[in-house]
Order: sequence, then C-alpha cells, then structure tokens
Amino acid sequence: MAEPFLTLTGISKHYPGVRALEQVSLSVTEGEVIGLIGENGAGKSTLMNVLGGVTGPSAGTIAIDGKEVGPLTVSAAITAGIAFVHQELNLFDNLTAAANILIGREPLRGGPLRLIDHKALEASAQPLLSQLGADFKASSPVSSLSLAQKQLVEIAKALSLNARLVIMDEPTSSLTVAETERLLRVIGRLKADKVAIIFISHRLGEVKRIADRVVVLRDGRGVAEIPRQEIETDRMIRLMIGRELKTLYRPPAAPAGEPVLEIVGVRTAYKPGITVDLSVRRGEILGLAGLVGSGRTELARTIFGLDPLLSGEIRIDGKKATLGSPKAAIERGIYLVPEDRKRSGLILPFSIRDNISLAGLRSLARHGVVDRARVRDQAEVQKKRLDIRCPSTASPVGSLSGGNQQKVVLAKWLSMQPRLIIFDEPTRGIDVGAKNEIYRLMRELADQGVGILMISSDMEEAIGVSDRIAVMHEGAIAGFLDRSRFTEENILSLAVGRAPSREAAE
Repeated sequence: MAEPFLTLTGISKHYPGVRALEQVSLSVTEGEVIGLIGENGAGKSTLMNVLGGVTGPSAGTIAIDGKEVGPLTVSAAITAGIAFVHQELNLFDNLTAAANILIGREPLRGGPLRLIDHKALEASAQPLLSQLGADFKASSPVSSLSLAQKQLVEIAKALSLNARLVIMDEPTSSLTVAETERLLRVIGRLKADKVAIIFISHRLGEVKRIADRVVVLRDGRGVAEIPRQEIETDRMIRLMIGRELKTLYRPPAAPAGEPVLEIVGVRTAYKPGITVDLSVRRGEILGLAGLVGSGRTELARTIFGLDPLLSGEIRIDGKKATLGSPKAAIERGIYLVPEDRKRSGLILPFSIRDNISLAGLRSLARHGVVDRARVRDQAEVQKKRLDIRCPSTASPVGSLSGGNQQKVVLAKWLSMQPRLIIFDEPTRGIDVGAKNEIYRLMRELADQGVGILMISSDMEEAIGVSDRIAVMHEGAIAGFLDRSRFTEENILSLAVGRAPSREAAE
C-alpha cells in the first residue's frame, strides 16, 4: 500500500467547557476514498476545519509528504492541495462557470486597463469540466445550472488549484437519484486521477458503495476504521451511535381513522392542467414519494397556503376549508415542517425559545404583551419532550446541530394542537441517531391521532416509516402502495410513469 501523503496524529480541539476533538488520527493516501461518518456533533466539521486551516488544533501534529508542518492556515491548506466542496455551495450565480472556477486568478489582457481575457478564461476552465464529464460549457451562466452541475463547478474549481484531496460535505443531500449516480461516477474519475476524497455523508448506502475505508467519529473521538471488505451498514450505525437501532417501521397503535385531510380535484400553479386527489387519515403516516421536480413540495405549499389553489377542494375533517394563506392553515391545525429548515423554518439568530414560540405568540400574551416567563416555560417543556440537546433554550438556534434544529421546528408546532403535519424531507442532513428520534416522534404523533404527510426522496426512509405511500410523477399521483407492495422497484416504476411490476409487489 502506498504511503499516505497527509497524516493527522493525535488531533485535539478544546473550547471552553467543550472537547470537540480528542486524540483523533487520520491518514490520507492519494487516489483513495475515505468515508467519514458520525452523528451530528461527533466532531467531523471540527476535524475538517483543522484540516482546511480554518481553526488550529489544541494538540496534535499534521504532516504532509512525511514532513511535519505547523497548524495549517487556509492559504497553506490550499497550497498543500486540500480543497472543499461544501454542502452549501459557494458560487456566484451572476458569473459564468469559468469565472467561478478561476475567480481571483483570471487571465488578463495586455494593455493599460488589464481587462479579463474571457476567451482565455473559458479555454482554461473547459478542460477541467471535460475531465469531470460535464454536459455544459465553461461559458454557461451558473444561474442556468442545476444543483448537480453547480457541484461539478465546485469540483472543477478544486482541480484548478491542483487539489490532491477534495473534501465533500454531504454532496448528495439535495440531488436526485440520477444526479447522485453521476456524482459517484465523477468521484470514480477523480480516484483514477490519483485525487483523494473524504466523503462526509449520512447516506450510509452511498458510503458503502464508494469508500475504500470508513473512519467513524463519536463524541469527538475516532472509534473505528473499517476496511473496504468489512463495510456494512449495520456495523457503521452501531459504531456511530454506540448501540443497536431497531427497525424504522413501528406499526400504529390503532387502525387509521377517518380522513383528516382530503384533496379533491386540486390543481396547482406547478402543473395547472393536472388534478390531484389524495387523503391522509388520522393516525396515519402517508409517505409522498417521487423524483425531485415531481411536484411534491409544490403540493405541500398549496395545502399550507403558500401557493395558490387554482381549483378543487381541500377538506379538513370532512368539511371544505379555504386555506389561502399559512395563517388560515395554521388556524385549522395544518402545519408544515419545510424542506429548508434554515431558510424557511427557523430564524437562526433568534433563541431556541423564541423560535418555538413564534407561531403561537398570541396564546402566550396577556393584554397584548408577550409573557416571557410562559415563553421560557413552554420551551423547557418542549426541550424535555423532544430531547433538544442545548446548553440553554436561550441559545441561538443557529448554534444547534441539524437534528436539534429540526426538533425545534417540530417543537414550534407541537405546542399548538396539530391536526395534520406535513414533513418535507424531514431528515435531510441529519445523522442516523437523530433520524430515528424524528421517526419515533412522528409515530407518537400518529398514535395520538395526528395525520402525517411525509415527503421523502430517501427510499429507505419512505419504505421504513410510511403506512402507505403515494407516488407522484409530473405533478400527478401516479399510484398508491400499501405496505405489502413496498419495494424500491415499485416506487421507482411509478415515479418514472410506469406501472409497478406484479413480480416486484409479490
């Protein structure tokens, strides 16, 4: 086996009252793919910040090509060939792909004005995109690219810096199945070109597919390193959380009741020529599956009053309801846990307690003045109920891990007697332990008679959590599946507009 070109030994990072990392070691060899896994808060981000020069370690050493170096700075890490592709991409939509790839390093024309030579810029960037198999030109505006194509721009930017190691943080969390497959092929190309990859992901199936070895962090410590031949999903879960996880699906405590939500002949602005019919019963978790762009989120936004209802009826408890705004939906007990919790579900600088109370301030006020003691007490109740892990409910919600942020979004609605909760991608970017807690809470709500509509692109999640699954294709409901017919093949067949096979259903 080749010698590692990068070695971290005994890396520790301490903050006041917190040991973020404790004696973590990691080596990287050219052309290998390392899966880095762990629950939120396990220390993955801190370790990568040390590696990228964002923060210095409290203890430990870093060696590059066998020579020990001091704590890395950002510029030193780039010079050493370490590049990041972050989950939230750092691109300028108003520039071309080429301009983003070579930003700050643009070739200039001669003459006194020293203007950018756009022809040379595109000529330099195009081979990098071609190397990655990109299906767009270097001259393409980034605003016109899909998320997957934007990721290729980020990777090309890393290659333009002669990267020896590319760190990818949750790169597939917002991609379709086809886009994910394409990205995994790109990783294979980089591996063949001797570029090393650190692949950080909560999607353990993908980690199993592409990793040459897996490094597991738990509570700031490196607890295991799994070689390729021993990578198994159950083992990764056990090592990440330190315990066994039971099956995702837990049957309802009682049969589903009458419909709490009925959608009859509904047309949305997304596909005005198509009508949608479905119902969600009390005590039921209805999974809403389909490819990205199939209209699932648009349907949820229409139900919640964010987008206009062009025609048709929405019935709550059997009665026609006019839900022309989120306020009207909330008054009827219809709540939405949005896909992008940071932008649409939370106000990150606000405290945890203020975020929890925002939707129900009227009930917490006396004579028009918010009772801060009641706000605090309500937040403490929800903190205990949902096991929100934080020093204090006065802490900014932006300081929490993804799983705990999602619990805060849920806590906001749980204090308001929900009839129906719509979960749009409820566990995106959340570790496996926090996922299981969200699933448990969803089932508890269903057992209390709340209807749950769960939009999910994660096949394992849809199959493992739902009582029924509705599959959308091109804005329409392509079909419904009960548990006896839950297979990936059946869901994907409906998602692409084909009937599910009888063989797969049996």
